[in-house]
Amino acid sequence: MNATISVKQLENLRDEFKKYLHEANPAWSDATVSTTCTDAFFAFNKNVGVDFWASLVNEGSLLEARDKIRDYFVGEKGYEHPEEMANGYLKAMRQLKVFLDAKRPKLPAEWSGKSISDDDQRSDFGGWMEKQKKSNGKNFSSKTIDRYTTALRNSTSKLKLKDDVYPDLFYYTSLEDFEAANKIILKAPNFEEVDNETNRSYSSGMLMYAKFLKEMGEPSAWIFQGNPKDYDVVSAIEAYDTIPWKVKRYTDKIKKGDRAYIWLSGSGGGIIASGRVTCDPETKKPDMDDPFNQKDAQKNEPYLGVDIQIERRLTTDRISLDVLKADERTKQLSIILFSRGTNFSVTKVQEEVIESIINRTYERVPAAEVQEETVRKRRYWLYSPGEQGRLWEEFYKKGIMGIGWDELGGLTQFVSEDSIKTAMQQKYGADKSYINDVNSVWQFANDIEKGDIIFVKKGNSIILGRGIVGSDYLFDASRAEYKNIRKVKWTHKGEWKNPERPPQKVLTDITNKTSVVEKLEALVLGDTESSEIDDELETQFPDYTKSDFLREVCMEETKYETLKGLLLRKKNLILQGAPGVGKTYAAQRLAFSIMEKKDTDRVKVIQFHQSYSYEDFVMGFRPSPDGVGFRLEKGPFYEFCKKAKDDEDDEDRKYFFIIDEINRGNLSKIFGELLMLIEDDKRDKSYAVRLLYKEEQFYVPKNVYIIGMMNTADRSLAMIDYALRRRFAFFEMEPAFPSKRFKAWQEEKKNPKFDALISTIEELNKEISSDASLGCGFRIGHSHFCKEKDIDDLGLSLVVEYELIPLLNEYWFDEPKKAKDWATRLRSAINGRHQS
Repeated sequence: MNATISVKQLENLRDEFKKYLHEANPAWSDATVSTTCTDAFFAFNKNVGVDFWASLVNEGSLLEARDKIRDYFVGEKGYEHPEEMANGYLKAMRQLKVFLDAKRPKLPAEWSGKSISDDDQRSDFGGWMEKQKKSNGKNFSSKTIDRYTTALRNSTSKLKLKDDVYPDLFYYTSLEDFEAANKIILKAPNFEEVDNETNRSYSSGMLMYAKFLKEMGEPSAWIFQGNPKDYDVVSAIEAYDTIPWKVKRYTDKIKKGDRAYIWLSGSGGGIIASGRVTCDPETKKPDMDDPFNQKDAQKNEPYLGVDIQIERRLTTDRISLDVLKADERTKQLSIILFSRGTNFSVTKVQEEVIESIINRTYERVPAAEVQEETVRKRRYWLYSPGEQGRLWEEFYKKGIMGIGWDELGGLTQFVSEDSIKTAMQQKYGADKSYINDVNSVWQFANDIEKGDIIFVKKGNSIILGRGIVGSDYLFDASRAEYKNIRKVKWTHKGEWKNPERPPQKVLTDITNKTSVVEKLEALVLGDTESSEIDDELETQFPDYTKSDFLREVCMEETKYETLKGLLLRKKNLILQGAPGVGKTYAAQRLAFSIMEKKDTDRVKVIQFHQSYSYEDFVMGFRPSPDGVGFRLEKGPFYEFCKKAKDDEDDEDRKYFFIIDEINRGNLSKIFGELLMLIEDDKRDKSYAVRLLYKEEQFYVPKNVYIIGMMNTADRSLAMIDYALRRRFAFFEMEPAFPSKRFKAWQEEKKNPKFDALISTIEELNKEISSDASLGCGFRIGHSHFCKEKDIDDLGLSLVVEYELIPLLNEYWFDEPKKAKDWATRLRSAINGRHQS
């Protein structure tokens, strides 16, 4: 038995009590329920000299607790009418006792004498902090997290407070309670003194803890998957406003009010509806008359489930698996990583991305693994583990698959199928063509990828198993045979009669043989498990016009026309300006507006850095995954130009290559022989040059447009290479606070503190512009304030403390007083004390 009560245990009890009060008193308002709950725990919160949990055992102990509360009011507070006040708290405690007697009768005895431990809450906060980013994009250090945590635990006890606040702030697990305590803390006469002792870790920690509680308190989100073979999900969504749904996992976490996304499995699948869970998981009786149920056997059994109220139907505009896999933030969705099941969790960030897609405010962040093409289609393979499957048992136990031809050594040393053929003829004799063998060996080393599905065959008539590829190609020299391997998670093992006559090859790509794949999936998985055949469908991209650009980007129409004209004429453009003026945001939308579609297939975003090289950008030799030799790998610019060349003759098919932080790289070194080819008048086959690492004549297609972004406030970087400067047009992007778009957006917020802060920043920008050591290129940009739809005190404080003030400290590192004075003015603006 634990010697302490965790903060989470206590918070769960409070939530249960509030739910009970609502159910027992349906006429009560939320405010009445909240007040009753707070009053019931008064003796526990204030430490009035009584074992709180023991006082809930019977009426006599409750009366003793009432007397202790009365004495506390008399001796500690000197309140008038202490008896009347104590009786009010007694009434609430009686409500709590009735609840415990009905729901948790053993709890008072079990919790009697125990203290509260904040270990779980503190640990959760620390874990959350580790994932947060500072204004410079870096993570918080462990030392900073420790300082914040220590201040949150200890600093409050040093304050001279008239009202009571629990000294360990990790005690507060709801944002509402914490904000109430925070207001009292900020009014303490010695708050600034205590905060300065911690080097502002106390106030900074409270800001972060409030953000943490806000995120943790928001409803969770879930994906509920439906198999059209079992249930006609699409028709049900179109017909019903509320749908019952079976819950097999997370039964203790899914709750009323959570966001719900309905996922259609199988070919053409994805999110087809969004809504809310309207009840906690409960036992439900099946609807015997539901016309959309596809299987009679599933109609009769009770099940644990929830009701989902449909808010948005997306059956004709579904969010496809391909779109989610191609985004860095959603590629790790649990339903993508493990697609079998009914219920899947969705993180806060993933939910925000999905909502932005639904609301058509989506900005794609290309997934690192799939930046070179939008989405790679999962492949399906037929494979033989040795003659007549003789190595199947070994491979199954070890979680691998292997292929022979060991005498060839590591397969990544071969740069083409022809080189493999030559090696085979040298090793095994020149009297054979080795056509099938060469193809199998090449595909095993180069074409199979993690996530692909493997069906294991024995001869022509038996299927032995199914698995998911879990690694890149490996050469294991320690094995006696079949040293060329890949790791595989084998999901099924058995013997099934093959419904199709397979090819004789050791390894065969059957992805495009959809009917064969469907039969094999049904054969091995059975009818109860959904088939995940990823048919490649043409993506339908939403329209995007100049009006959309002007609505989303704070830029006047005349400047937009200039920007567009520069890019189309010069083909190469650099957007320069201070951090936070929205260069990357504008670059992507400029591309969309010229294409008149949000066609992410024709836009690629990369970022340069000091170590970026020609080998990263165009192509170069890299160590093989097995550590044996090197192999030639193609870079993103080479692949992008190859892709664009297919549409070169179509004037409407423009491609946009966007380079963030373009001046952070050694540009002449990165572009190499392509430096000449990017000029607008050299975009032709007649100017093709031989590539450094490949016998190939290469040129940059005329339909490729390059947009670079450059921060003018980065002191650490040299000026851009003059050889490249003459090949680009340069466009200065300025803070857009005076623009009509930003002023209209500001007016919508109707927030006086926000208005005061923007006014202060405009004054600050004038100061920065007139500073001889800085200048216009160092002004504060408007995008610091365009990240969230809602403007609140917490959000403004976070921007000021973690984005603007660190920037000023860097600007005026040799004039600390000036930096401190402006920091004070910014803080005063959002605290309602605007200084002019």
